[in-house]
Amino acid sequence: MKPMTDNYERHEQIIAALLWYGTWLASAVIAAGMALGALPQLEDSLSFGLSGYDIVRAGVALFILLPVARVALMLAIFLLERDYAYTMISALVLAIIGTGILIGL
Repeated sequence: MKPMTDNYERHEQIIAALLWYGTWLASAVIAAGMALGALPQLEDSLSFGLSGYDIVRAGVALFILLPVARVALMLAIFLLERDYAYTMISALVLAIIGTGILIGL
């Protein structure tokens, strides 16, 4: 029974790491965009063609995508474990999210 518990804990750690590092990345992107927006002379000198506002929007988009990435990761984990009931539930949730995005466009 011990290996199953270790496996469960490992999967929880992977999901937690995705959310932890994803949150830090999105926060860093937002902070960089805010810093770029606060320094107009630096914003004008960059050749990216992106404003600080565009970079902040990208950081917010990363925050929005984190829960979707979590469901996709859980789908992959359940598929690797051959837990087909939870695989189908995760696939259904992703399909609902995708349908909502398509309808919203």
